[in-house]
Amino acid sequence: MSTVDIFTTILPLFLIVGLLYAALLFIRKSGLVMGKNQGKISQMKIISTQSIMHKKFVSIVKVQGSYLVLGISENSITLLKELDSLEEENNDTEISVKPKFSEIFKQNLGMK
Repeated sequence: MSTVDIFTTILPLFLIVGLLYAALLFIRKSGLVMGKNQGKISQMKIISTQSIMHKKFVSIVKVQGSYLVLGISENSITLLKELDSLEEENNDTEISVKPKFSEIFKQNLGMK
């Protein structure tokens, strides 16, 4: 066997292993989970998150009908308070709904 034959044999192997590794990284990053609880609807929802400092946040999370105020840092999550209900203040401030990227893109292309 010459070096060219060895190279043409090993190159596709490295290419396939690299593609498999990239697929694994994509699945981990996107959060796709395969398992027995895959079909169930999650009973946890993040209502709001506010950054306090670099890598430190306060979040309001709804879990099975109750609201939790959580302090989140790089190394820990702390329960700050548990709320029975969430009272949203809508006095004079209107919530501005940002258009989706796809809608803006279609408008700029003249598709809409």
